[in-house]
Amino acid sequence: MGRVIGKPTPLIDAVQKVTGKAMYTDDFKFPNMVYVGLHRSPHAHAKIMSIDTSVAAAHPGIKAVITGKDIPIAFGVLPISPDETAMAVDKVRYVGEIVAAVAGETPEAARAGADLIRVSYKPIKNFITPDESLVECSEDEKIHQHTKNSKNIHKIADLSFNDPKDGIASSSFTRSVDFKFAGVTHAFTEPHSTIAVWNGDESLLVITATQVPHYLHRTLSKVLDIPLHKIQVKKPALGGGFGGKSDPFPHEMIASKLAILTNRPVKCTLTREEVFLTNHGRHPTEMTMSVGCDVAGKITALDTDIVIDGGAYGSFGVVTSYYNGVLLQGPYKIDRFGFITRRVYTNKPQSGAMRGHGAVNPRYAVEVVLDMLAHDVGMDPCDFRQQNFLSENTKTVGELRITSNGIRECLETVRRKSGWDDRYGKLPNGHGLGVACGFFISGSALPIIWNRYPQTVVHAKLDFDGRIVMFSGASDIGQGSDTMLVQIAAEELGISMSRVQVEVADTKLTPVDLGSYSSRVTFMVGNAAKQAVDKIRHQIAASVGNEKSVPREAIQFADERVFTDDGKLNLTWDEAVDIAMAGRGAFVESGFYISPKLGGKFKGSGAGLSPAYSFGAFIAEVKVDPMTGQVSVIKVWSAHDCGKALNPLSVEGQIEGSIHMGLGQVVSEDMRYHNGRLLNANFWDYRIPMTLDTPEMDVTIIESNDGEGPYGAKEAGEGPIHPVLPAIGNAIYDAVGIRMTELPITPDKVLTELRKGGQQ
Repeated sequence: MGRVIGKPTPLIDAVQKVTGKAMYTDDFKFPNMVYVGLHRSPHAHAKIMSIDTSVAAAHPGIKAVITGKDIPIAFGVLPISPDETAMAVDKVRYVGEIVAAVAGETPEAARAGADLIRVSYKPIKNFITPDESLVECSEDEKIHQHTKNSKNIHKIADLSFNDPKDGIASSSFTRSVDFKFAGVTHAFTEPHSTIAVWNGDESLLVITATQVPHYLHRTLSKVLDIPLHKIQVKKPALGGGFGGKSDPFPHEMIASKLAILTNRPVKCTLTREEVFLTNHGRHPTEMTMSVGCDVAGKITALDTDIVIDGGAYGSFGVVTSYYNGVLLQGPYKIDRFGFITRRVYTNKPQSGAMRGHGAVNPRYAVEVVLDMLAHDVGMDPCDFRQQNFLSENTKTVGELRITSNGIRECLETVRRKSGWDDRYGKLPNGHGLGVACGFFISGSALPIIWNRYPQTVVHAKLDFDGRIVMFSGASDIGQGSDTMLVQIAAEELGISMSRVQVEVADTKLTPVDLGSYSSRVTFMVGNAAKQAVDKIRHQIAASVGNEKSVPREAIQFADERVFTDDGKLNLTWDEAVDIAMAGRGAFVESGFYISPKLGGKFKGSGAGLSPAYSFGAFIAEVKVDPMTGQVSVIKVWSAHDCGKALNPLSVEGQIEGSIHMGLGQVVSEDMRYHNGRLLNANFWDYRIPMTLDTPEMDVTIIESNDGEGPYGAKEAGEGPIHPVLPAIGNAIYDAVGIRMTELPITPDKVLTELRKGGQQ
């Protein structure tokens, strides 16, 4: 453990947040500000025949009215899938899609003005379910013209290694099981919000709740035809994202356009229902998971057929299509492996990235099927998994490079802590234990926009006052990346954290970081920050060494002093800073991170590549009421390999948050539709687990110390969600002998399976 690194550390913004002093986007106010009102479609799929804005434009307090034709350039977070416009142009593709917008003097005037817009529609055939979208349709009926095979298919991802179908057919034991997963959404506390200001020098300032300032910056430039150097995107405090704020969004384009037209600051804060309609949550999924093993319980092959419901637009969908398959390669050694994923468009709000992106639903399926095979072979489910684990410093069949790997210690830990060997299969009826393992990336090795720029850059500045300022484009969305920057500077320079300040997520002031998604920040930004501060340390040591005639390599930094072990040098930090400043003043050093070249040469080889992977094992204890079908999760034992916990307090919080979010998806959360209309777009009907639903949590951090991570660190923000769901599903089997293959596992579904007799 270092002086700062590795010690439980409160987040630097904690006091501001809990006292209500933190400034979120909606807290900002500007003089002469106007507000956005949005007119949304009542149809799931319809051509726009005409839009009459005259009455709205004449309404008192309305300063501007725009429609899709005023902002017609398509965009998307992935440059290979730019299929969305800020507002519908020729037709609408889901109930609630934005058709027109107004700027009003007050929020009330804006809402009234938006309601006065009159739109004439000609309905088109709706495609609400994936099955409907997989049937051929006419060109006029297609949701997008670029779809494949005369069907509403957005993307087909198909990879196969060593003929997995033949491997399954020749296996001693096989299971092929159908699974179905409802769509779920992020349910973050802070709604989407943005403020756009058109400055006197014809530059645009956008303050917004975003996880990706850099990609939003690029998209605003493209859509509004404004040079990049004339745009500033700034992220203030952010009230949760979980992937739901990792796209550029229509309301950000709309507010910016209205700011230009009115020459006034413009605010747009979505209502809770509008947040649900914006969605970008986890894809509703149907899949057939097929796995084989030999008589000794060695996995012989895995093959999966997956259909994911992308909703009306692309978002991260191309990546999601691959992640559903490629991330099944760990944590087990599987030499015959394959999958096909079809992402379809439907006339519903679009699906996108959500915590554990692309891998949560398939992980539930494979872990349940592995449990089935363990019982078929007659092995303990923990023993079955243990003998199939990947080793460290190896490659998967799909050429994912595995470096550090603490999966064995993870499983051994939760097995011991839960009393698994004495309790599994031996508890009273209705009471059971279940186990599952997980695997996730520490950032993608490939950027969304392919160029020669590093994946992140961090500046560290030293000035006469002895403070270090860390400049980073990284977005702290609650995971604690701002605190990490401060910890690294304090650790390397031997100073207190109070001497370090941050300037972050402001595209005018900070260097480019690609955003907070794919669990990339700790690994990539941490490496860049350490490199920048190391250079500051080297510069100070060089200056002090030259002036004091001391070898620079002998100079130590600790306890706000700069010294040598032999006592010949003993300066305060401020004295050392004075020497470093002499003759040149303040200076800035930069660090950066570029992932090593990874992967094979086959099509799709870039999917799932990461410089390091996290691993985890969870055991859940449940009680199932056979009379009501109610599932109660009593306790979850978790062990997660994060490489090195830079801040154990933060890592524990991430694991606990993953358990809570996973619990919601597995037992209660789903987005329900009727003819394309979302029925439960509120926190009353969308059933998030409450305090009384939350189980006891036993969290263990496993440190495998990855050789390429900063101080050995890997990810801890998304990986811990993967084992939660299947551990609960497998515990239900131990409790009452039924396999639950459709999520969420609501009481009615449990009772249905109990009446069938269970015992699969």
